Amino acid sequence: MPKKIRDPAILNPTAGTAEGITEVRRQEALLKTGALQNAILNSANFSSIATDAKGVIQIFNVGAERMLGYTAADVLNKITPADISDPQEVIARAKALSLELATTITPGFEALVFKASRGIEDIYELTYIRKDRSRFPAVVSVTALHDAQNAIIGYLLIGTDNTARKQAEEALLKAGALQSAIFNSANFSSIATEAKGVIQIFNVGAERMLGYTAAEVMNKITPADISDPQEVIARAEALSLELATTITPGFEALVFKASRGIEDIYELTYIRKDGSRFPAVVSVTALRDAQDAIIGYLLIGTDNTARKQIEAEQKQLSQRLRDHQFYTRSLFESNIDAIMTTDPSGIITDVNKQMEVLTGCTRDELIGAPFKNYFTDPDRAEANIKLVLSEKKVTNYELTARARDGKETVVSFNATTFYDRDRKLQGVFAAARDVTERKRLDQVLQETNAELESAKFVAEKANLAKSDFLSSMSHELRSPLNVILGFAQLMDSDSPPPTPSQKASIDQILHAGWYLLELINEILDLALIESGKLSLSLEPISLAEVMHECRAMIEPQAQKRGISVAFPQFEIPYFVKADRTRVKQVLINLLSNAIKYNKVGGTVVVDCIASTPGRIRICVKDTGEGLTPDKLMQLFQPFNRLGQEANAEEGTGIGLVVCKRLIELMGGVIGVESTVGKGSVFWIELNLTAERQPAAGAAEPTAVAQAQVQHGAPRRTLLYVEDNPANLKLVEQLIARRPDMRLLSAADGNLGIELARNNQPDVILMDINLPDISGSEALKILRADPATTHIPVIALSANAIPRDIENGLAAGFFRYLTKPIKVNEFMDALDVALKYADKEGGQSK
Repeated sequence: MPKKIRDPAILNPTAGTAEGITEVRRQEALLKTGALQNAILNSANFSSIATDAKGVIQIFNVGAERMLGYTAADVLNKITPADISDPQEVIARAKALSLELATTITPGFEALVFKASRGIEDIYELTYIRKDRSRFPAVVSVTALHDAQNAIIGYLLIGTDNTARKQAEEALLKAGALQSAIFNSANFSSIATEAKGVIQIFNVGAERMLGYTAAEVMNKITPADISDPQEVIARAEALSLELATTITPGFEALVFKASRGIEDIYELTYIRKDGSRFPAVVSVTALRDAQDAIIGYLLIGTDNTARKQIEAEQKQLSQRLRDHQFYTRSLFESNIDAIMTTDPSGIITDVNKQMEVLTGCTRDELIGAPFKNYFTDPDRAEANIKLVLSEKKVTNYELTARARDGKETVVSFNATTFYDRDRKLQGVFAAARDVTERKRLDQVLQETNAELESAKFVAEKANLAKSDFLSSMSHELRSPLNVILGFAQLMDSDSPPPTPSQKASIDQILHAGWYLLELINEILDLALIESGKLSLSLEPISLAEVMHECRAMIEPQAQKRGISVAFPQFEIPYFVKADRTRVKQVLINLLSNAIKYNKVGGTVVVDCIASTPGRIRICVKDTGEGLTPDKLMQLFQPFNRLGQEANAEEGTGIGLVVCKRLIELMGGVIGVESTVGKGSVFWIELNLTAERQPAAGAAEPTAVAQAQVQHGAPRRTLLYVEDNPANLKLVEQLIARRPDMRLLSAADGNLGIELARNNQPDVILMDINLPDISGSEALKILRADPATTHIPVIALSANAIPRDIENGLAAGFFRYLTKPIKVNEFMDALDVALKYADKEGGQSK
């Protein structure tokens, strides 16, 4: 392309001369040049941009419009080529030219045309920016436009889109880099051989994967020598069948396809230097010379272990998934309930066999059908689905299913919504259980419960009757015993004292009477325990105090038999949570048995051991005959004396049974260990407590008061309300021994109330079972009357079961004494009541 374009109109002054001929020829050349320029200017493959001397665009051809997206009207007389060029590249070009030409060049249009303005041919690469702001690389040729005086009147910038060439260059660079990267990569084993297969190149990747150094294999072995021989043989046989030609097992089998120009990639097991193996994917290419003759082979391999492991894991996962699906389906099918799933609109999507049985329809018939169609009340069934969708689950929702044959079954539905892994609602999972039989059983159960309630009512009435009978029996037995034992006690302490013969008789009467009372108490206790009406007062009690009281009560019995009894010394105070009276009752029973069934001159040892955390064991050890294992098995059975009758010992055989029940009611346990010929150890375990029992009040008298009438002291009055003459006679004789007291008596409650009002006795002794009103009713009247409310009233009754005593004390009796009378206990109670009367009398004054 010429660097200068002149106006041809001024070039033809001598057109006919030789010089003119030369000029014509020159003009023709210029015309041809003009045609070329015109072709370039109008070409769509070149962007031709002409500017004035300052760079403002004057011409913008169709090629420029196509490449840059502007129309000529968008740019003519408006912008310079610098405005559609990458500004950073323009700045960089200005700096580079400033250094190259040792002059300062301003970034902008000047940087694009500076060389051309100095007459230097200039072609450079530049990034053009389209109207839509996208970019493309361009090669730009810049020419200065001169007028006739050779002055620059503008510039022509012809550009070509360089995108394709750039992409081609990058592709070539990438291809070369890829080949180089693959060959030199430690992740690929690149093994090149000569035509016969002997290794010539063994790259770092091959060294890393196979454990050999290049020196160990090059010019020594073929790739077949590091491959699984069985696989090489198998490959040779497979290719021989595939290609219908005999292929020798060895290197030939590895490169046969490549040698025939067939692309070949296969899996093979490589064997490392240490003998270990790994799966590889091998790509084989034949290497050829300029004449296309094979000069060797390139085997590029990748370690396939990870992929194989992934495949194995995927296979295992797939198997697990199949197993899980089978397991889930098995659960689905083996369930005794009819199970189904529906979509959110209530259309059945799956069912199990039980659902088919329930409806009489096949699985294919059910799937796709509305859930509600198989129930007697479709609206209620549809409401069930809606309820599940709103509440997320429903339990025990009853519906009646109707089978194809018309059979109806009451079912109880449990249903819940279910979702996919993205928590998108999929539908409803429901299980329907046949409750027809359960409904029938519920009806039977209701009827049975009604019968049981009726039986319970009858049993309660029977228990009440039994309690009333026991109370009545106790009363009827205790009343005569009261007379027998009371008068026997009087005779025993009479003055003058009885003769030895009389004393012996009195002792027999007292022994038999007290024994009969003990039998009555044991039978009553057992009856109360078995009826569940025995009440206990659990409180912290001191074992040391209980032991001391038991010792005082049991030593007279032991001394009579010549038995020594040893009690523990408590260095540490132990407190148990129990009923004090009942613990004493149990210990006295065990101690009495240990004495009763001991040998003459034997011993009884009581010991306390902290057995387990929070419990203490109390042991009673004797030196008796001991018990056989058979007898031990029967020991706590009622009315079983275990052959002790051979020893002529008294007993009902229920004492230990009562002990066992009492201990268990207090949260403890009782047991026994015995050796024939050596003796037995009976033990009880009770719960320890950190609580302490409240301090005891003032001690009450414990002996018969030997009251002495002080000179001038008034006599005290006792009013005894009793309808039994024998009981009245007994108390008369007891009071006769107290010169400080006089006795008034009344045979019924109303008379007793009248005497109390008129005579103001110091103490009232009241029987409970009176002919007109009961002693409890009489007490209420006395308490309600200001004239008698201060008088202490002591109950003296044959109603001696614990419930009677509790009710009496709750009613307001000062003391509740039971018949038969124990003289010491009776006198002590009188003394306490008199002290109370003195105190109350003093306050009232």
